[in-house]
Amino acid sequence: MRTVLMVAEKPSLAQSIAKILSRGNMSSRKGLNGACSVHEYTGSFIGQTAHFKMTSVCGHVMTLDFIGKYNSWDKVDPAELFSKAPTEKKEANPKLTMVKFLQVEGRGCDCIVLWLDCDKEGENICFEVLDAVLPVMNKPRGTERTIYRAKFSSITDTDICNAMNHLGEPNRNEALSVDARQELDLRIGCAFTRFQTKYFQGKYGNLDSSLISFGPCQTPTLGFCVERHDKIQSFKPETYWVLQAKVNPEKESSLTLDWDRVRVFDREVAQMFLNITKTAKEAKVESVSKKEKVKQRPLALNTVEMLRVASAALGMGPQHAMQIAERLYTQGYISYPRTETTHYPENFDLKGCLRQQANNPYWAETVKALLSEGINRPRKGHDAGDHPPITPMRAATEAELGGDGWRLYEYITRHFIATVSADCKYLQTTISFSIGPERFTCVGKVVTSPGFTEIMPWHSIPLEESLPHCQKGDLFPVGEIKLLEKQTSPPDYLTEAELITLMEKHGIGTDASIPVHINNICQRNYVTVESGRRLKPTNLGIVLVHGYYKIDAELVLPTIRSAVEKQLNLIALGKANYHQVLEHTLDIFKRKFHYFVDSIAGMDELMEVSFSPLAATGKPLSRCGKCHRFMKYIQAKPSRLHCSHCDDTYSLPQNGTIKLYKELRCPLDDFELVLWSSGSRGKSYPLCPYCYNHPPFRDMKKGMGCNECTHPTCQHSLSMLGIGQCVECENGVLVLDSTSGPKWKMACNKCNVVVHFFENAHKVRVSPETCDLCEAALVDVDFNKAKSPLPGDETQHSGCVFCDPVFQDLVELKHAAMRHPMHRGGQGKRQGRGRGKGRRPGGRLNPKKPKDKMAALAAYFV
Repeated sequence: MRTVLMVAEKPSLAQSIAKILSRGNMSSRKGLNGACSVHEYTGSFIGQTAHFKMTSVCGHVMTLDFIGKYNSWDKVDPAELFSKAPTEKKEANPKLTMVKFLQVEGRGCDCIVLWLDCDKEGENICFEVLDAVLPVMNKPRGTERTIYRAKFSSITDTDICNAMNHLGEPNRNEALSVDARQELDLRIGCAFTRFQTKYFQGKYGNLDSSLISFGPCQTPTLGFCVERHDKIQSFKPETYWVLQAKVNPEKESSLTLDWDRVRVFDREVAQMFLNITKTAKEAKVESVSKKEKVKQRPLALNTVEMLRVASAALGMGPQHAMQIAERLYTQGYISYPRTETTHYPENFDLKGCLRQQANNPYWAETVKALLSEGINRPRKGHDAGDHPPITPMRAATEAELGGDGWRLYEYITRHFIATVSADCKYLQTTISFSIGPERFTCVGKVVTSPGFTEIMPWHSIPLEESLPHCQKGDLFPVGEIKLLEKQTSPPDYLTEAELITLMEKHGIGTDASIPVHINNICQRNYVTVESGRRLKPTNLGIVLVHGYYKIDAELVLPTIRSAVEKQLNLIALGKANYHQVLEHTLDIFKRKFHYFVDSIAGMDELMEVSFSPLAATGKPLSRCGKCHRFMKYIQAKPSRLHCSHCDDTYSLPQNGTIKLYKELRCPLDDFELVLWSSGSRGKSYPLCPYCYNHPPFRDMKKGMGCNECTHPTCQHSLSMLGIGQCVECENGVLVLDSTSGPKWKMACNKCNVVVHFFENAHKVRVSPETCDLCEAALVDVDFNKAKSPLPGDETQHSGCVFCDPVFQDLVELKHAAMRHPMHRGGQGKRQGRGRGKGRRPGGRLNPKKPKDKMAALAAYFV
């Protein structure tokens, strides 16, 4: 019996697909990485009985990055990143050990069926999975086919079973187009970002952005926002005049007429028109026309339209809306949410999808009427050849989905019902009047058939005052004629919906990446989201775009990126060579980069006007070890210390508070230490600004504080304050926080584990002695007599926090409350405290020992 491995893109998808294919008759177990489950069952595969193993990945298995030494900003010229710097595929999330997991499950399998999402990214993940599992699968016999690709658009029984019965092959060209995009974005983005970040953060202190990033798609996206800002700033209002007339068809009613000339910009001319119409006492009906008009039902829903509506009508950011749509899809409520298509295929079961909605109280009547009277074929839209339009696949209630999930599902469902409803029809009546020599008009609309507006009431024809019944030649008394003075108004800032439209129009990004680019310019502090989800550029965003225009407008205009997107699409279609497109595009941007570097003074002139130099920014905090003058602490992102006398800048840990640490100095360089803290519920540690940026020992990396320093005698170092290996992460050491008393704690110097212990102790010190059982450092604790929890009213005790039964009830494991993920320096294997008799490096705890308190706590916490 053959064994078939099947892989989906997310754990929830794998479970849903396996449940459908096995008809619920399956067994499930957790995979070795803890994140993905494996569902097993026996069934038929290509006419033979087979054992199926259904599992998943968690998005991309691999990510593209430069090899080690080219990730150093200080040692590598950014220009080398365009061609010299080699790249490699690394595991996207090393903690998941996804490659090892796939190989364990794939070992001994005969065939593989790939159930990844059916878009270009999904095709790319297909080949990442294949690279992992093919080496461990059984070798095919002769020309036997072993690789299959399932194509599906929704998680329904029909679609999944149909996909299983019509298996194809993964598309290598689509996967290559994603590889090309990844490499272009990595090389171009990193080169420009590293150069401009180092250049401007080295000169200005109040940029308030930790990264001055550039992206081939991100920058044109920002350009659209700044272009609208410039139009607003350069707008000069003009005064104009409008003639407004009111007639009285009946004694107690009046009708406001619109002037056929609309407006004039000359006051004297406007006054002349007022004078010649004021003499007329009656308005004469010159014509009455009636036309039946149609407001068309919407096209079927694609991704871009869904994101537009989510932002404009539902108040959801594009990335948030996309995450909700993906969740609805994986739960089987809607079809695949990434599609450019607005046309349903002829064989699409529209009635079946509609029947699913027949019992929902919000639209049951409309749906039942459509099913009994017959549905209208949706309008012919654009067929991009990817997935059907976004469609509700099963019924849901507000209680099931809740909050934003329900609001998005409700819109998708209403939109779908509207596409198979009738058009809205209304009668438009236009009456033309003459008052003296001037012509005026009034228009009225009466709905004759509401059609789709019943289910989408926000599209309904607005109620207007009814027009009088009249015919040509009728006269009505003029109630009032006056001149209104008005001013032209500037455009408003772009809404997210308008920006999405511009990006789609100019080919910037894809339906999947558009939300990411918009989110990036918000995260980088280039724009802020104002009320109505309008995007207002910050000073930094404005200066950057103006600088690009000054140096090389093509860096910010959408034209060059649009051309690159077309080339990438040709790779996907097999009409362009992957290597040639990559080489040609990188060559263009390499030339642009060199010109940008040579011309950076042009952008710098704009920066000088808007931002303050480092020397004029920040407040004095700690003394420099070189000149012994005060360095200034610059709190704006990225927070750092600057010595104006030495003209040196020292980076600091981010997303926390920095204060002077008791005016103590580093024994190596005489710099005053500072204390970083993530808050009272988090962790804190001292650091030397110089050592943090220039590691003093070989086993240290840039970005390490005193809690990772291997200095053998410094009282603040890991060597003196380290206690034992972290109970959760592989490489971390639990280090005493000597500033935390009387609520003492030790914290891992790698992850966010915090251990609270010995509350109200007077003193806590790390002993040079080690535990015989686990080799962790012993701790000496002094309590005040009134608050001592020790037995027999003792005030002092020395023991192991992990093994000593006296300390058993005085230790509590928690996770630090971090404001954001910490910005930390190097990772990698670290030694333990490095001292103590018989100490093993790292001091790993043995979970099998009954006295191992922390291991038991860790197990309980998990």
